[in-house]
Amino acid sequence: MRDFDPAAAFGPAVSAWYDQTPRGDETVAVDLLAELSHGESALEFAIGTGRIALPLAERGVRVDGIELSTDMVDQLRAKPGGSELDVVVGDMAATTTGRTYPLVYLVFNTIFNLLTQDNQVRCFENAARHLTDDGVFLVEAAVPSAWLPSNQYVNAEQVESSYVVLDVCRYDPATQILDENHVRLDTGGVRLSPISCRLAWPSELDLMARLAGLELVDRWGGWEKERYTGEGKHVSVYGRR
Repeated sequence: MRDFDPAAAFGPAVSAWYDQTPRGDETVAVDLLAELSHGESALEFAIGTGRIALPLAERGVRVDGIELSTDMVDQLRAKPGGSELDVVVGDMAATTTGRTYPLVYLVFNTIFNLLTQDNQVRCFENAARHLTDDGVFLVEAAVPSAWLPSNQYVNAEQVESSYVVLDVCRYDPATQILDENHVRLDTGGVRLSPISCRLAWPSELDLMARLAGLELVDRWGGWEKERYTGEGKHVSVYGRR
């Protein structure tokens, strides 16, 4: 996508409306993360506005974060309890907090925001660097086929009387890059929210984990430990080999 800067993808405009579209699975996600952290501590890569971190912290888990966007961190800080979380601004593939945790987690397809295989591998290596000896790294992501009815498409995500939201995508199978733009049309005009992602199948993520000295411990089809079917999304848990 020409003129697209991944570092600016979650700037002031996106961070301002980000929490207006909750996923609806935050509670069950926090339930599983609290279990895997043993009620102790956790590190969230790409902590964002704290939609997962803050309710997890309310369970008594110490939650630290790494986040590239200062605008997303500003939204986090403005929420009750947000100023109490220790958040380091930086690249989740390289930045360190200097601590280790029973749980490091990366949710909502965010592994795909790293646009090269090398950077995705480095993210796994950075996660391993932050794990205690018996700690685990959890990755939640879509199975690529769930996003790709074809190599390019337009999907009507929302159709309301006062606005519509279109998802416009183009996928390059050679680079595994998905260029996507969420287009909102309403009486006030047009709002564009572009994003580029490098899609990776679960099997490729498993190899990345092995390069980082980790191995697959569990894989589910969702946060409630549903059976993984190879469709939709996966919640994968990696531990030391």
